[in-house]
Amino acid sequence: MIDARKQRVAAALDEARRRTVALVAELSDAQLRAQPDPILSPLVWDYGHVGVYEELWLVDALSGARPADERRMHVYDAFRNPRRTRAALALMSRAEVETYRDGVRSRALELLEEADFDSEDPLLRDGYVYDLVVQHEHQHDETMLQSLQILPGGYRPALPVMPKPRADVREDSVRVASGRYPIGNPRHEPYDNEAPQHHVTLRAFRIDRFPVTCGRYLAFVLDGGYRRRELWDEEGWAWLRESGAQAPKHWRRGGSGESDGWAVESFGHVLPLRADLPVMHVCLHEAAAFARWAGGRLPTEQEWEVAASWDPEVGEARRHPWGSDPPTAERANLDQRSFGPMPIGSLPRGASALGCEQMVGDVWEWTSSHFQGYPGFRAFPYREYSEVFFGPEYKVLRGGSWATHPSAVRTTFRNWDYPVRRQIFAGFRCARDA
Repeated sequence: MIDARKQRVAAALDEARRRTVALVAELSDAQLRAQPDPILSPLVWDYGHVGVYEELWLVDALSGARPADERRMHVYDAFRNPRRTRAALALMSRAEVETYRDGVRSRALELLEEADFDSEDPLLRDGYVYDLVVQHEHQHDETMLQSLQILPGGYRPALPVMPKPRADVREDSVRVASGRYPIGNPRHEPYDNEAPQHHVTLRAFRIDRFPVTCGRYLAFVLDGGYRRRELWDEEGWAWLRESGAQAPKHWRRGGSGESDGWAVESFGHVLPLRADLPVMHVCLHEAAAFARWAGGRLPTEQEWEVAASWDPEVGEARRHPWGSDPPTAERANLDQRSFGPMPIGSLPRGASALGCEQMVGDVWEWTSSHFQGYPGFRAFPYREYSEVFFGPEYKVLRGGSWATHPSAVRTTFRNWDYPVRRQIFAGFRCARDA
């Protein structure tokens, strides 16, 4: 009897691999080895790393075997090799990666046939470790897109025609009542930092219905937002002085169109700044300064999750803002279809029960929260996925972006990064006390 769960896993592994291969198919070997920025890996490192990760978890961990090549494991170990050092490593070529990776996949599929998804082993139960590996590869694809965005001459996809603005869009806020709410994922699935589910008490607050748009952000820029010391905290002002930033990453003057001659560079294209698109490629400091300028603040990650997930009619949290059904193109802008965010108001079917829209997809959203473990947190299956990053150095982002795969996003998913990072496909929405 064919196990439908195993068929699903095999199909998901194949989809993730085809997606990765397609990203780099048109690149030369020199482009694959280039490192466009020290905070991003050479693409060929990511290309090899996803295969090494698969060997580690779907072959070695399940068979009890030792790695076939300890040196290869060392080269592609993300914790031993910071991104700035990876271009100097003895990396496999594209052809070597593909030969190695195909061998790993063949052995992984053999072991899949023997796997017991009803096992008490938490790695195998419900196919956990396979979902871990699939989501890991999809996450690296998004990171690779960050590199492709700035790789000289590397990637110039055809951009889709964006929908026209929706006439009835109101850039207002919604009110969330005070109360005790569930936070976190009750299911046994990646990732450990989403668990355990617990309850928090929140005061009433308001949160923007939509992510902050380029039009609103441009008003902040034109009002001297990058020059006004009172809008920036001490850490943010130090970043601003050091970076010399005057606008979001990839914005530039000299365009034509609706927004005062500003343009945006996007994957080799230069496009007029469109006022109704969510602003993207801003760091946390820029987001916080805008929020102060607008008379608000950034939401905490708990506030963000409640606004995205809580259904007051049934008194339960939803897996996605719209419910339990999986993401579709009508509900969320995900999976690299658009190569950028969609105009606000384009996806009303994806609204949360409380009325917030575009909380999943389009842009990752900065929150004010430090990345910390939840009460009762237990690292699984390894400390280096989450636990070693806990602390005030990292801030939490929520919601996924246009480049996120649907399998790697839900209302409980937590991303994190340094507050100075702008290469992420990140924006934000504002909150305020009610």
